[in-house]
Amino acid sequence: MKKKITFLFFFIGLISFAQQMPIDFSNSNHTFTGFSGSGFATRNSPTDANNVVGQFANDGANANQGFFIDLTREIDLSFQQTISLSFYSFDPNNHSITLKLESGGSDPNIEITKTNIASNNSWTNNITFDFGTNVGTYSRLTLFIDLGSATAGTYLIDNIDDGTTPTDPNAIDVVYDVLAWSDEFDSGSNREVVNSSKWHHQTFGPNGGRWFNNEEQHYTDRIDNSYVQNGNLYIVAKKENYTSNGVTLDYTSARLNSKYAFKYGRVDVRAKLPLGDGTWPAIWTLGKNITETGAYWQTQGFGTTGWPDCGELDIMEHGIHADNVVSSAIHTRSSYGATVNMDTYPLTDVHNNYHIYSMNWSPNQITFLVDGVGFYTYNPSNKNAATWPFDLEQYLLLNVAMGGIGGTIDPNFDRSPMIIDYVRVYQNAEILSTQNIELNESVKMYPNPSNGVTNVSSANTIQQISIFNMLGKKVFEKKPNSNNVSLSTRDFTKGIYMVKMKVDGGSLVKKLVVN
Repeated sequence: MKKKITFLFFFIGLISFAQQMPIDFSNSNHTFTGFSGSGFATRNSPTDANNVVGQFANDGANANQGFFIDLTREIDLSFQQTISLSFYSFDPNNHSITLKLESGGSDPNIEITKTNIASNNSWTNNITFDFGTNVGTYSRLTLFIDLGSATAGTYLIDNIDDGTTPTDPNAIDVVYDVLAWSDEFDSGSNREVVNSSKWHHQTFGPNGGRWFNNEEQHYTDRIDNSYVQNGNLYIVAKKENYTSNGVTLDYTSARLNSKYAFKYGRVDVRAKLPLGDGTWPAIWTLGKNITETGAYWQTQGFGTTGWPDCGELDIMEHGIHADNVVSSAIHTRSSYGATVNMDTYPLTDVHNNYHIYSMNWSPNQITFLVDGVGFYTYNPSNKNAATWPFDLEQYLLLNVAMGGIGGTIDPNFDRSPMIIDYVRVYQNAEILSTQNIELNESVKMYPNPSNGVTNVSSANTIQQISIFNMLGKKVFEKKPNSNNVSLSTRDFTKGIYMVKMKVDGGSLVKKLVVN
């Protein structure tokens, strides 16, 4: 549904280990915030031009000037009671350094001060702060130099270490490597229609005949706006005067819903993105239970829950930040629209280069990746209906919107496509075996044994039925694209047959006896 408002803050996601110990200032996330007039920056060490260190400056206006950093991985005093660092001063004076641990523990504010530290244009290494018998975890580290003295000075600090080893906060927790569903968009040199057994064109604008976010396009099911060609899917945004649902707009495009829904797994989409200010391409998912009028699963009777309670996972969006900066986001009841649960990732030339946009969704966390590199993970500590509606199935959406949050449209814009090489959903053997049991139970074949006619009914759309005799020879095939199929067995010889069915959500085999 994407009911959003303009983002006020843009965050650039970098490949790093974020704000966690040890802190060696080697990446941009090792950044302290100064308060009461102090200032922080990074610079090269005076003794090693290849080593980046932290620069801490007091202007002397306040005796309680200091610096803090909020850590994504807490300092755990049950693991290590000491923190060490290196200090450099540009003067011969004695200085004091105070480390204070905040935001956690039984004692929310514990601090240790080391005095009589004289460096005088050199490094003093391994200054150790021993927190002794204190216990607990703390997520904020605050640092003071000459606390209680309104003295100006600039100092360098490096290698703040609590003895832990940095970990990747975006590491995948569950590997999904069994292909469960895909569209490779196999096609020739001529334009062909999109596979209707896998994709639904969503064309009805649920916001009074148009779409939310002040978007300026209609979505159509015309081959002008979506087609497959040369092994790719093209979703084409065009400038044209077009009337639909009683509303006339200046642009058209396409919005595809997958006729496949899943719970947990990995999604990989290899794509090039459209060119032009005001284009807003997206690869994303919504809850299968969304009540949005015209959405595929709503038309199939599954619509029970509104947005954002159904959950939304934005695998890739482009156009709502700077050019060549993509983003991923989570929308739930706890935070939606200008959601705080998002991050961005800078790339080069997304219009001419393919990139693989991915999401790894497990029962514990959701990690977003570009070209196999994780850059944002959502893992709320309290998983409930407001923060984690992601224990139910979601389905895929592919679209290119125009304007709205995508920004002002270039007046010279004519048309531009999102080009998709493939869409792949991976799960693992455990999930697939459970799904196959559920799928087998959801498909009924009766009467069996058959005396001339057998009916097949399924909660999911039956895409294809193939019947094989006991020698493995195919004797019947049909592509009904329906939930109910009647099979004539009058011309079959008596015996046992294997009925292979491909339905939305997977495939299964049933045994049929013909009398």
